[in-house]
Amino acid sequence: MTATPQLPPLQTELPHAALRVLSRARTLTTPCGDGDIVWHTWGDDAHEPLVLLHGGSGSWTHWIRNVDALAESGRRVVVPDLPGFGDSARPPGGQDADAVAPAIAAALPAVVGAAPVDVVGFSFGGLCAGLIAASDPQHVRRIVLVGAPGLGLRDRRLSLTSWRDQPTEEGKLAAHRSNLATLMLKPETVDDLAVALQSVNVPRDRMQRRRLALSDILAQTLPKITCRVDAIYGEQDALYRDTLPALRQKLSLAPTLGELIVLPGAAHWLQYEDPQAFHRTLLGILA
Repeated sequence: MTATPQLPPLQTELPHAALRVLSRARTLTTPCGDGDIVWHTWGDDAHEPLVLLHGGSGSWTHWIRNVDALAESGRRVVVPDLPGFGDSARPPGGQDADAVAPAIAAALPAVVGAAPVDVVGFSFGGLCAGLIAASDPQHVRRIVLVGAPGLGLRDRRLSLTSWRDQPTEEGKLAAHRSNLATLMLKPETVDDLAVALQSVNVPRDRMQRRRLALSDILAQTLPKITCRVDAIYGEQDALYRDTLPALRQKLSLAPTLGELIVLPGAAHWLQYEDPQAFHRTLLGILA
């Protein structure tokens, strides 16, 4: 297992709930930079692949409440730790989505074969999915954007608490809990598992110079995408709840836009917060 610099492999620090999910996966690696991309797959290898790309400062665990159900629906669920996150090496030549996307695109055929596949991208992973679909259309049949940034709708980050400045472990966990409530989840849905995952994922983020999420790069890319584009956003997503009409206008730049579904009451990390609603919505789109 590839470890990040000065940190042990992710699985050595994951809570038991995550280890149980991981125990049902198969793990493989593909070369990336000076190391590897680490991939986990669930479901029958003979089934149609469904690629899930996680969000910024995350890992495969952004999909912890989804991989089993999606595998049970009849898909081979394929989830990398994106380059520069989790257990995967940094991508060569950059510190943002425009370096991550080509690294994933180059590795996809070795993992899922030559046929185009469905790609679901959450947040930063949605931005990567859009870039892959535009630059490597032969790999992608459809993308589903889940709370994806890069649409030019925000020009500043939300104010978060620095976990690094906390002198105690309790203080660090409290900062992670606060940040989850600010950005990712409704406060009442921030649970101990989410905090535990955040506390092991965030220190493994080696792509902290990311800036493209605050740009309009995805909006500029959408007109170049030839595959179908669908989108799922949360009505209470802290990043977009005040810009939902403009969001629809931006996404309509995709010439093959399918559905834009806004989940009532849902926050940013909606597939964790309400996995059943997410599964119904995603599987309906993919049907």
